[in-house]
Amino acid sequence: MPLVTARQLLDEAAKGGYGVGAFNVNNMEQIQAIMAAAVETKSPVIVQASRGARAYAEDRYLYHLMLAAAELHPEIPMSLHQDHGNSFDTCKSAIALGFTSVMMDGSLREDGKTPSTFEENVEVTRRVVDYAHERGVSVEGEIGVLGGVEDGHGAGGSGLEHVTDPDQAVEFAERTGVDSLAIAIGTSHGAYKFTKKPDGSVLKMDILIAIHKRLPHTHLVMHGSSSVPKDLQDIVNQYGGKLKPTWGVPIEEIQLGIRNGVRKVNVDTDSRLAITGAIRKVFAETPEKFDPRDYLKPARDAMKKVVQARMIQFGQAGHAGDYAPIPLTEMAKGYASGRLDTRPSVAAR
Repeated sequence: MPLVTARQLLDEAAKGGYGVGAFNVNNMEQIQAIMAAAVETKSPVIVQASRGARAYAEDRYLYHLMLAAAELHPEIPMSLHQDHGNSFDTCKSAIALGFTSVMMDGSLREDGKTPSTFEENVEVTRRVVDYAHERGVSVEGEIGVLGGVEDGHGAGGSGLEHVTDPDQAVEFAERTGVDSLAIAIGTSHGAYKFTKKPDGSVLKMDILIAIHKRLPHTHLVMHGSSSVPKDLQDIVNQYGGKLKPTWGVPIEEIQLGIRNGVRKVNVDTDSRLAITGAIRKVFAETPEKFDPRDYLKPARDAMKKVVQARMIQFGQAGHAGDYAPIPLTEMAKGYASGRLDTRPSVAAR
């Protein structure tokens, strides 16, 4: 199956009442892990790359790894997504490269650190939407600001400093026409999200539910949604790591979000923990090893297990063969005709 848009995957997920995991990649082993999990669970999947990943792997290498994955596994609907684009030019370059979906994170200014104004966010996101939709590419926006920093992106602080306002979320969706909307409900980038198991005082699921009720036709996105399992932390620390105690987003809270309009769930930290723990274990137990394959193969397998579990928990498992791919040219026609318009004033008709 050729690469498809995230919009198609999320539309189908909405029909089926499930979520789709969006897994970050930087190298071949991570891509292989994700695709192996998707094949074994028969799952559609969003593979996403940050600006940091694109710089690390170099665009052409990364894109051709994606093409190889699509070629090897034509039965898997797959979207290639730009994660946290910081400017119109970043999103434009991703589209030129062949990404089928982009995120314009206008919640921060181009430096990726300073919170922007609402009007600045609307202006740049609307510009990306116009450009992308003409080419059949879907767009994710963000309103509110997540806590923490990852890959050099983020405002820092806790996830409660810039929680999404439901009224602004509705206005943003109306004025931009984004296909999906990332909202800030207390989550943060990175491993250190919460100092205890999160409850309603730090994870604002009530706000998510309120936004979904007012924006039933706009797919919601949960960023900073790794669960940071204790067993993965323990493996890292058992073999020489020094992770501080931390809590992520419980699976049951993500599943609550999926029941209330969340269709895309971003996962990165869990994959990193699995990979790092597996590599540390090889080095500790067999210090004579020096062939990269001796530690990258178990790392790949460890990440695959995490991704496989999330695909089952999010409900996407078993849905890879439910539908035929829609080419970008056809998506562009759908946007041009208004058939794919998600603005509240239009979608409610």
